[in-house]
Amino acid sequence: MEFISWTLVIASFIVAMVGLVYPIIPSVLFIFLGFIIHGLFHSFSELPWWFWVIEVLFTLLLFGADTLANAFGVKRFGGSEAGIWGSTIGLLVGPFVIPFAGILIGPFIGAVLAELIFKRTSLKTAFKAGIGSLVGFLTSVFTKGVIQIIMIIIFVMVI
Repeated sequence: MEFISWTLVIASFIVAMVGLVYPIIPSVLFIFLGFIIHGLFHSFSELPWWFWVIEVLFTLLLFGADTLANAFGVKRFGGSEAGIWGSTIGLLVGPFVIPFAGILIGPFIGAVLAELIFKRTSLKTAFKAGIGSLVGFLTSVFTKGVIQIIMIIIFVMVI
């Protein structure tokens, strides 16, 4: 039974890491799923209240880092609010339109098109906003990856 529980916990953590580059997967929910699976198979008493408080705080940090990294990347490279929205939409749609490469191309094209259509900026400015969306996305992936690894390490240390 222990083998099955740990297999499910590790599988949920792996899916969470895949969610870093495939944003349609709610990464943090799969991390919590791993915690819950462990609690159901073993005991929730192994996971004290302060563990849950720390994990929820890291979850809030994770959501904040995701939002701020994208906005910062687009803004830093001269983009506008339209570029941020275009980048976000491109991030969600891109993987479906262009499998695998869409995760990088989608935010770029979304930011560029939003800048060109809604802000009527020059192609050069729109292109820079697209580059900013890529920088923001990659920064977000790295930051969220570090936070998720810390969450998993805390879990392993507690149990």
